[in-house]
Amino acid sequence: MKAHAKAFAAKAHDGQTRKSSAEPYITHPIRVAERLEASGCSEEVICAGYLHDVVEDTLVEIEDITEHFGEHIAQIVAAHTEDKSKSWHERKQHTIDTIRTASKEVKYLIVADKLDNLLELEKELSEQGDNVWRHFNAGFDEQKWYNESIAMNMEKGLASEDRPGFFHDFQKAVKRVFGE
Repeated sequence: MKAHAKAFAAKAHDGQTRKSSAEPYITHPIRVAERLEASGCSEEVICAGYLHDVVEDTLVEIEDITEHFGEHIAQIVAAHTEDKSKSWHERKQHTIDTIRTASKEVKYLIVADKLDNLLELEKELSEQGDNVWRHFNAGFDEQKWYNESIAMNMEKGLASEDRPGFFHDFQKAVKRVFGE
């Protein structure tokens, strides 16, 4: 099923590139899924890692995910999907509210996604400097608020043994990019 999810996402994102580079977009969901797999997540969560942006950023609808991958994977993807009709701040506040009370599977997906985005941002900041912010809908202060809020809420309700190592990696990346 993982190979099917990867192929499905690659087809859906075909021709798309990352915000501030010419890198094919599919490299992001692949890295997210690989991080989830390396952390021992279930096949469903790994599949959701490949699929996490297809509903938000392509013509694929959540019903397509349900049809091809089942209700459980569709629920994980749906919990992570932003409503693009809302403002940037409303969408990010919804993600913060979601991660506060979400299942561990949804938390894993959100944090793996945000970590990959932050690591890419860190790389782009070192290459492009502050010019990188022009590629985003929100600048440094808003991105700082959002990422720090994710870090503050991601562990709520999780037992210590249910916290994957990449949660710590995310906290460290937030501090590196946005300061203490």
